[in-house]
Amino acid sequence: MGAPSRLVGSVLVRSTGLSSAAVTVTAGKPGLVQARQGRSAGAMAGGSAGLPKRLGTLLSGLLECGAFCGLIFGWASLVFVLKDLQYFKEWCQPTSVLDLNGTEMLDCSRQDEQFSLVFTIGSFMNNFMTFPMGFIFDRFGTTVARLIAISLYTGGTLLVAFSTPGLAVLLFPAMSMLSVGGILLILTNMQVGNLFGKYRSIIITLYNGAFDSSSAIFLIIKVLYGHGLSLRTMFLFMAACSAWHLLRTLFLMPRTRIPYPLPPAYNYGLRCPGRSRSYRTYEEKRAPGEAGPEETPLEPAAPRGDAAPPPVPFAACARSARFAWHVAWLSVLQLRHYLFIGTLNPQLQRLAHADAGLVSTYTNAFAFTQLCGVLCAPWNGLILDRHKRGKAPHRDGALGALADLQASVLSLVVTVVLGLLFSIAAAIPMLPVQFGTFVLQVLSRSFLYGGNAAFLAIAFPPQHFGKLYGLAMALSALVALLQYPCVALVQGPLQGDPFYVNLGLIAVVLVAFVSPVVVARECRRQAKELGAAGTPLAAPPGTETPDKATH
Repeated sequence: MGAPSRLVGSVLVRSTGLSSAAVTVTAGKPGLVQARQGRSAGAMAGGSAGLPKRLGTLLSGLLECGAFCGLIFGWASLVFVLKDLQYFKEWCQPTSVLDLNGTEMLDCSRQDEQFSLVFTIGSFMNNFMTFPMGFIFDRFGTTVARLIAISLYTGGTLLVAFSTPGLAVLLFPAMSMLSVGGILLILTNMQVGNLFGKYRSIIITLYNGAFDSSSAIFLIIKVLYGHGLSLRTMFLFMAACSAWHLLRTLFLMPRTRIPYPLPPAYNYGLRCPGRSRSYRTYEEKRAPGEAGPEETPLEPAAPRGDAAPPPVPFAACARSARFAWHVAWLSVLQLRHYLFIGTLNPQLQRLAHADAGLVSTYTNAFAFTQLCGVLCAPWNGLILDRHKRGKAPHRDGALGALADLQASVLSLVVTVVLGLLFSIAAAIPMLPVQFGTFVLQVLSRSFLYGGNAAFLAIAFPPQHFGKLYGLAMALSALVALLQYPCVALVQGPLQGDPFYVNLGLIAVVLVAFVSPVVVARECRRQAKELGAAGTPLAAPPGTETPDKATH
C-alpha cells in the first residue's frame, strides 16, 4: 500500500498508505508547530460547548446506549416470556413420552428453531443494515440518522406491543427494526468521544459496553412480567421513550458530526436564547469565502508543489489487507457470540433436564452478567489509550498515528484470547460451568465491539468511518448467517448436543489471531519508513490524519 515519497519543507516524508498522516513541516520555523499545538489545545479547552453540556451529552448518551440500543442481545430473557405466552406453540409436536404426572410430553424443538430464526434475522439485520446506515450518517449527518433510528425503534416496540400468539410472525420485523434502530443510535453516539480529547477511545469503548449492558432490559421485562405487568404495557412504555430520544437529538447532539480535534468556539444542538450560537448557525451566518473553525489554516498554506498527500479513497481502505483481516477477526468472534445467545435457552433446558426453575435461574444469571458490560468495556479503552497517559505530551502527526495503531495490537490480541477462553468454556457440557461461561462471554463481547469501533477510528480516515463501520458489520452479518445451519445441525443430526459444533467453533476462533499479526507487521514497516525519513515528524493537531479517525 506504499505511496510515492514527497518533499515537504526540508524533510522527506513517505506517505504510508492507510495509516500515513498528512504531515506539514515548515523548514526553519519550528516555533510554528508549537504555536499550532497551543492554539489547538486552547480551542479544545475553551470551546463554546462548556463542560456541563459535554458531560450532559456524555451521560445521556450512556443512558441511551445502556437502555435502548442492544435490546436484541437479551433475547434469551424475552424468549422465556414469549414461551409462557404460547408464542409459536403450534410448532410443538406431541410425543409418546409421559411426564411424572402422566401427561404426554411435547417436542418443542421446532418452536425453539422459530425463536432462533427470529434472533438470527434480527442479529443479521443489526449488522447488515449498518452499511447503508453508515452511508446515511456520513452523507446526511447526525440528525437525519437519528430520526431514522428513532422511527425504527418506535415501530419495533409497537409491533411487539401489539403482537399476540396468533400474530407471532410480527416478531420477525419487530426485532429487525429494534436491531437496526439500536445500532444506528450507537453509531451516532460514538462521536461523543471527540468532545473529550485523549479519553476518546475510553468513551467509545464505554458506549459499546453500555450497548452490551442494554441486553439486560429484557431481563427487567421478564422480572416485571413475573410480577404481573403485561408485555404490551411494557413495550408501549418503551415506545413512549422515543420522545426523550427526540429531545436529545435536538439539544444534545450535532446536526452533522462532531469534529476531531474540536475547532475553536465549537458548539452543537439548538441555540437557546441568550446563549452562544451553535457551530451550524456560525457556518450559516459567516461571510462567503470566510474560513470556518474547521477550515482556518494554522499557518500560511504551503506552496502548490509542497501540498499534502491526497486523502485516501474509500475503495482503497475497503480493499486493504488490514480491513479484510479485521473483518475476519470481527466475523468469527461475533459468530461464536451469536450462536451462544441464540441457542442459550434450549442449551440450558438440555443441561437442566427441562427443570423450569433452573432454566429461569441461569437465564437471570446470564442477563445480570450482561449489566457488567458497561464496566468491562472501558478496560479495552485503557489499553488503547495507555500511551497517552503520563506527563509526556502525546505525539502528533505520523508518529502519533503510528503510536495509536501500535497500541491497538494488544487490544486485538486480548480480545481474541478472551474469545478463545469463552469458546472453550461454552464447549464444556456442565451446568455449573455456565456461570463462568457467562462472565467470559460478557468480557469477550465488551472487548469485541468496543475494540472494533475504536480500531476503525484509529486505523482509517475519519471521513470513511461510518461507511467502513457499516461495511465491516454487514460483511460479518453474512458470516453470522451460519448460525442458523449450525442450529439446524444441532437440532437434527446431533440430536440437541452442540459439543462437536462448539469444538469446530474453537478452531474457527483461532483465525482471528491473524488480524493483530497483520497490524503488527504494518506498524514495523511504517516505523522503518519513518526512521528512514530521519526526523520525528509532528503535524499540527488540526491536521486530518487517517489514523485519528472521528465518529
